[in-house]
Amino acid sequence: MIELFSANTPNGWKISIMLEEIGYEYKVTKVDLGKDEQFKPEYLKISPFGKIPVIIDHENNKSIFESGAILMYLGEKSGKLYNEKDRLVINQWLMAQMGTVGPMIGQHHQFHHYNPGKSEFGEERYFKITKRIYGELDTRLKESKFLAGSDYTIADIATWPWMARHEWHDIGLKNYKNLSRWYQEISNRNAVIKGYDIFKNGSKIPIL
Repeated sequence: MIELFSANTPNGWKISIMLEEIGYEYKVTKVDLGKDEQFKPEYLKISPFGKIPVIIDHENNKSIFESGAILMYLGEKSGKLYNEKDRLVINQWLMAQMGTVGPMIGQHHQFHHYNPGKSEFGEERYFKITKRIYGELDTRLKESKFLAGSDYTIADIATWPWMARHEWHDIGLKNYKNLSRWYQEISNRNAVIKGYDIFKNGSKIPIL
């Protein structure tokens, strides 16, 4: 059984969606970020940087931190959504999410959504970067059904949750035809619908 330590954020949704996709039994332990529970000494033992998510695989008595590493671990363990023949391409798009899509859009959230008016430079910079990312993803999805090719993989699972916050971005997801097609197709998956509602409180995926 997998224990998922998480919160209601894009990084958290990645893993609950993955667990639903591969059909693993799991339980969620909520980490209240507003109360700084991620910095408690016992949590830092399994998450050295005080971040979510973390999983404990009780079957193997292993804990794994960093969402990308968790997706790779679960993909290898289950033999799903991380196939050998496409692994190099999958890894590139997964690392692009970890190094660019998530951090840059996360900064856009901080300046544009959480702290508007505090830094004109920050708001303009990360708005422009996020808009550029939308365009870059749209270009990729014009030539490829999914990010790593014709198959849905952990690269899509990693990236989709950041697009699920599109209402915060004020860029207009529906203006990007290919990105919208991809977003909607993934949004309709039963495992994604269940994984998005990580705490089973009726959370609904934002529509276009």
